[in-house]
Amino acid sequence: MNQQSPIADRPAPPEVAAESAQVSNERGLVPAPTGVALPVALPAVRPSARLSSRPRWLVRAALAVAILAGGAGGAYFWWQRLHPAVPAGIVFGNGRLEADEINIDTKYAARIAEILVDEGDLVKAGQVVARMDTRDLEASLKKAQAQVLQARRAVDEANANVAQQRALLLLAKQEYERAEYLVQKGFQTKEVLDQRQQQLDVANAALEAAIHRATALEHALDAATHDVELYTVEIADDTLVAPRDGRIQYRIANVGEVLPAGGHVFAMLDTSNVYMDIYLPTREAGEVRYGADARIVVDAYPKIPIPAKVTYIATQAQFTPKTVETKNERDKLMFRIRVRIDPDWLRARSDAVSSGLPGLAYVLASRQAKWPASLQGPAVTTGTAVRQDNAAPPAATTPSAAASPQGTAAQ
Repeated sequence: MNQQSPIADRPAPPEVAAESAQVSNERGLVPAPTGVALPVALPAVRPSARLSSRPRWLVRAALAVAILAGGAGGAYFWWQRLHPAVPAGIVFGNGRLEADEINIDTKYAARIAEILVDEGDLVKAGQVVARMDTRDLEASLKKAQAQVLQARRAVDEANANVAQQRALLLLAKQEYERAEYLVQKGFQTKEVLDQRQQQLDVANAALEAAIHRATALEHALDAATHDVELYTVEIADDTLVAPRDGRIQYRIANVGEVLPAGGHVFAMLDTSNVYMDIYLPTREAGEVRYGADARIVVDAYPKIPIPAKVTYIATQAQFTPKTVETKNERDKLMFRIRVRIDPDWLRARSDAVSSGLPGLAYVLASRQAKWPASLQGPAVTTGTAVRQDNAAPPAATTPSAAASPQGTAAQ
C-alpha cells in the first residue's frame, strides 16, 4: 500500500496553478493540466545591480565634494588668519629667505691637516675653520730667516768697510795737503806731490766702491726680509678663517685630501646679509622706492614681523617664475624687488633666521600708509640707541621671543 504525502494529495490553489501556467507559457512550455498538483517554486529575488550601485556612487561623490569643500574652506581660513588683509598703500609678495653664499677656498696647493668646524656651525669673522699642512713652507721660512741673518752680517761688514775707507781717504787728503804746502815752500819735490795725489784718488774710489757694496748688501737684506714675509703670509693663508659671520652650509673636503690652488673646503652663508626676493606687477612695482620700509613674515614665525628695507628694484621686467603665485593671472611680467632684513635686528637673531624659509614680504608703497598692528616691527638696537619701528609691542623686543617658536607661543 502506497502512502502519499498529504501535501501531494492536496490540489494546488487556483491562483498558484494560474501563476505556474503563466510561467510555463513565458518559457515556451506546455501547461500542465489543471487538476494536476504542481510543486510550488517561489522565485528568487534578485536585486538590480544598476539600481543598487547608483546610490552608492552618488553618496561617494557627495562625500568627496564635501571633503574638498571643507578642506578649501579650512585652507582659506588658515590663510586669512596667518595673512590678514593689508590696508591700501602696502604691497606684498611671497618668496624665500636667501643669504649670500661664500666659498672658503685654499689659496695655495696643500694638504688639509685639520678641520675645526662642521656643517651647521655658526662661525664668527676671523674664526679659524681649517688648517693646511705647512711643513714645507715652515722649512722655507727658516731658510729665509737664516738668509736674513747672513745678509744683515754682510751689511754690517760693508758698513765697517765704508768707515775704514773714509778714514783712509781722510789720511790721503791730509798727506796731499802737507805735500802741497811743502812743495810751495821748496822743501818737497813735485814727484812726492804727484804720489800724494794718486793716493788721494785711490782712497776716493775705494770709498765709493765700499758705499756701493754696502748699498747692494742692504738690498739683499731687504730681499731676504721680503722672503720671510712671503712665507709668513703663505703660512697665514693656509690657515683658513671665516671672512664674515655666518653658518657653515657644506663641508666639501676632508682631512688628508690634497687640494689645488682654489680648492673648495667649505661653503658658508653670510647671515649678516639675509634678504627675500619678491615679484610685483608693473603697477605695484612702480610705487616701490629704494629704502622703503618693509616687513618679512616667514611661515616658521607667523606672528613675528621682521623689519627690512628695499635694497634692489629690477630695471627690467621678466617672466613670472613658476614658484611665485601672482595675484592676477593677467600679470605676465613682474619686477624683482629685493627686501633685506635689518642688520641690527639680524645680528642678535642670526641663529633663528635660516636661509630657505618661505614667507611673505610687505612693502610700504605709500608714505602715508601705516603698518597695521599685526605687522608692527620690534625694537631695533643700534649701538646704545634703541630705534622703535612703528610702536612695536614690547613682547617682540627680546631676542629670545623672536628667536624661537616657544617665544611666539608665549606671546
